[in-house]
Amino acid sequence: MAVVRGVQEQVHFPTYDAISVKAQQQLRDVEPSSTLKFFVNVQGKTELETNMQAASLLPHYNTFEARAMRVVISDLPPEFPDDPTVLDGPFDVTDDCGRFFTIVNGKVETTGDRAAAIKASVELGIGRLAQLFHEAKESDDERADLDPSNGDEVTLSTFDKKPVSSDQALEIADKNGSVKFSLEDIEEMVEKLGKSAPPIEQLNLNNGSGTIIGKIVYNTVTSFIVGEKTMISMPTWFFPSGAGPYSQTGDFTTHGEPSPLATFRFAEPIYIDKQQNFRVEIKIPDSDTLKEIQKLYGPFKLWVVLDGYMTRDVQ
Repeated sequence: MAVVRGVQEQVHFPTYDAISVKAQQQLRDVEPSSTLKFFVNVQGKTELETNMQAASLLPHYNTFEARAMRVVISDLPPEFPDDPTVLDGPFDVTDDCGRFFTIVNGKVETTGDRAAAIKASVELGIGRLAQLFHEAKESDDERADLDPSNGDEVTLSTFDKKPVSSDQALEIADKNGSVKFSLEDIEEMVEKLGKSAPPIEQLNLNNGSGTIIGKIVYNTVTSFIVGEKTMISMPTWFFPSGAGPYSQTGDFTTHGEPSPLATFRFAEPIYIDKQQNFRVEIKIPDSDTLKEIQKLYGPFKLWVVLDGYMTRDVQ
């Protein structure tokens, strides 16, 4: 439609931009620096991620009157990749009564002698370790079991390092044998993943401690910059989302009550003039916290919303 010259309209038109981490990716793959920048890199993003048309600039010759700012953090369960994997062992293989297994004359038998028992070496990916972690956390004895006949994950050998056949491994499983992991064993294997290890908040989901949202809100500083001038800079907890799901139980956390009024509003509107650069930065000052936050696995989105009024030509 043609622009009507000399006639303008003012509309409530919030502008937003997001950093998005896809499933099985980490935040460090998308934003490796300690400063997360918004309204700067807008190319190739979907409408869910941004409504900006050009980096750091309003469309055409519009002006914007920012009345409020929000930081919205998604709370989605992570999806972990199959790789990398961890090689570890040896681990005990026992039945429900705590008896070990050995092979005598080619036959599988139980024994109380740990020195003569069959041992297991394992190769586990991130997702499998996460499953075992949940299983151990939910069990009364904080232990998890692994099927010894699963040749893709478990390799069995006798006390004198001889391999155990697949038929013998299946027989051990039929006799209620399993590879036993303590919660500490699983945590040590996760730590061996190094930078690929997920943060504990994504392993221990819904623990009532604030999880990922709390880690970001209380460990970052958010700044709104217009024309290279900082208009406001505060810890991120100062900018509640005023959006998203909400529950009063201890199993869910959100960054503020989901009401547009339950967010930070500027005492005086901040004006963005025609063709004036602007951006929002979220900085992670502490290096140890930065390393943990960069381990975050997707799907994950972090939005910044500038809520206010757009003045534009009538079409």
